[in-house]
Amino acid sequence: MVRAAEKLAPRVFLIAIAGLAFVIAAFAAPDPRIGVFLLASGLVLMWVGSLVRALVGREKRSRAKLRSILSRFTENDAAPVFATDDDGVIRYRNRAAVDRFGPTGETLLAAMGDLFASPTATLGRLQDRALAHGSAREDVVSRRGHVRLSVHRINAEGYVWRMEDLAGALPGQSADTIHIPMMAVSKTGTILNMNQAMRDIVGSKVGTLDRIINDLPLRPGDIHEIVGATSKFRARIAQVQDDAGRRELYILPSESGPTGDWELLDALPVPLLKISPKGALLLANRPARHLLGISSVAGDPFASLVEGLGRSVSDWVREAAEGRTVLKPEIMRASRASKETYIQVTLNRVIEGDETALIAVLNDSTELKTLEAQFVQSQKMQAIGQLAGGVAHDFNNLLTAISGHCDLLLLRHDRSDPEYADLVQIHQNANRAASLVGQLLAFSRKQTLKAETVHLRDTLSDLAHLLNRLVGEKVSLKLEHDPDLRPILADKRQIEQVLMNLVVNARDAMQDGGEIVISTRAEHLSQPLERDRAKVPAGDYCVVSVKDQGKGIPSDKLQAIFEPFFTTKKTGEGTGLGLSTAYGIVKQTGGFIFVDSIVGQGTEFQVYLPAPEIVETATVEAPKSQLEETTSFDSGTILLVEDEAPVRAVASRALQMRGYTVIEADCAEEALEILKDDTLDIDVFVTDVIMPGMDGPSWVAKALVGRPGVKVVFMSGYAEESFSSQQAEIPNSVFLPKPFSLADLTSTVQGREH
Repeated sequence: MVRAAEKLAPRVFLIAIAGLAFVIAAFAAPDPRIGVFLLASGLVLMWVGSLVRALVGREKRSRAKLRSILSRFTENDAAPVFATDDDGVIRYRNRAAVDRFGPTGETLLAAMGDLFASPTATLGRLQDRALAHGSAREDVVSRRGHVRLSVHRINAEGYVWRMEDLAGALPGQSADTIHIPMMAVSKTGTILNMNQAMRDIVGSKVGTLDRIINDLPLRPGDIHEIVGATSKFRARIAQVQDDAGRRELYILPSESGPTGDWELLDALPVPLLKISPKGALLLANRPARHLLGISSVAGDPFASLVEGLGRSVSDWVREAAEGRTVLKPEIMRASRASKETYIQVTLNRVIEGDETALIAVLNDSTELKTLEAQFVQSQKMQAIGQLAGGVAHDFNNLLTAISGHCDLLLLRHDRSDPEYADLVQIHQNANRAASLVGQLLAFSRKQTLKAETVHLRDTLSDLAHLLNRLVGEKVSLKLEHDPDLRPILADKRQIEQVLMNLVVNARDAMQDGGEIVISTRAEHLSQPLERDRAKVPAGDYCVVSVKDQGKGIPSDKLQAIFEPFFTTKKTGEGTGLGLSTAYGIVKQTGGFIFVDSIVGQGTEFQVYLPAPEIVETATVEAPKSQLEETTSFDSGTILLVEDEAPVRAVASRALQMRGYTVIEADCAEEALEILKDDTLDIDVFVTDVIMPGMDGPSWVAKALVGRPGVKVVFMSGYAEESFSSQQAEIPNSVFLPKPFSLADLTSTVQGREH
């Protein structure tokens, strides 16, 4: 996860744009003092932007969150999936696991104990390999047939187990339904299991392989002498082996003719190929032909059927035939399959007279690759969210100090002062920087939204003029509204940003001009809508569609368009934050966003926003921009705890100007030391949330034990939701998000003090 964040960090250089604006403004400032202040502020912003990568250390994972991610990806998986801790205790099981094994069973061993031979050794071996290498898998013969058991190590939280029925082993089918004699053998030659056809041959239970095959060692694909219950006979033996050395042996009659054995192998539930030393495909059984997407075998090169090995497939096959390479399994993509298919290929050399051939055993690994990709994506998005949260915290502290000192300077200048306009420019640029931080938080879904009743028709009407200016003269804008559209509960400013981002992307897709259609409609879902791995719950929605006539998006890029910093535009033309910002805002609002695109015809984005039947209007008060707008003065004692010296200084000056007595502390430990003075009367605690050492809620909880009547104001550059559970335990507390104006600070404290 840290590595993913480090790869993204250099591309977050755009956050230094605000700092560059301050540096440029510094050279235009008429007053050298203001110029120095602007230059210093700008350099600090640009310096912090270069150190974003250091914020990857701010990782906080929780087991509940991982379980939520796992449930989202695997609940509808047809294969049983379990999540266990290091001791094998089951922490989660998906619907398929409950259906097959039941809802009870405290451990994985208890759930699967009677499914296959030596369950303790098998599960322990897989878990040890996953601990060492991150993942492991093994194909075993169970009482249900041929299955693949895979396990992934998930950080320090435990393991994810998945059991997949392989080709030819349908749900409910056991190994006894396979008419070819078959037995499962351990690495040491111990017979672990055999089907009914094999038991009919040997007549009784046999413990070791040497009691069945006379002429060991085993030569897979060759003819051996088999000891039956009544006589001996010769038969060809096909072998399927996993990474742990466990083998499945299939006893095939030794028939005459070049293809007799392979016609029989069409009934075998394992895809098998026969390949010449030069790489030509000689024979393939029915499961192999189905997996590769071919209908017949006509001497096609094996290299034309698969790709993605990383080097020449022909060279790999030739080296295997000559015995010059380790015959280990390789994952490849089937190039002729009708859908995306990944296969695991294991080669075995066989000697037929004076000639050498290769037997290839294939396993379908598509679902495993898909699951791995989903986990990688979820961890990448989690890393990005944590990175954005860390960036926001530090930048919001800086912007609070800049905006606060700007407010103090504005108090000493009237509008006729030549420097007043420069100070206003500083204030506006600080707001622009705060907006950029808000975009980072939007795609990580960690910004604080101010929900209110939003009428989309009115919102689009208000935006129409601005949107027309955004699209330019070559592109026309058309609005279509559903008259029965319901209001939604959302942050109006953020919804406007979603619409503007979608329109700007549509405009950029039509370099030669065209028409953008923005339409709204009311839609009632009587059943959940499942699309693009998302499930939209049943209910009422307002659907906003933005459709263009542009060049379209290739199908291989559709899955990545909502990722931060991903863009199909040229360097300098796009930041890669537009669609990721829209995605984050829509998700945090409780909605869904989908995209349909046809190359050469255009793209359509559809945004589903929940439309409850009754929406209570939320009153959003406009914040005061300057301290002077508050005319009354107060008295009281405030304990201000803030580890950032610039923020502490500006907050202290603002509160003192309002008439308060301010006692400062730069950490929680110093604050608790100050409070040991019982004669000190404190009216309000004003404290940062995240600080080195003890955090804000923790020290406040201790302080309130001896001073239960003190009011509390929490300040933070993180979103309120990140510590809402802690704040809920603190009585008489409010939250003040950074960056804030001095008027916001004094009015909040005044409300607490009274």
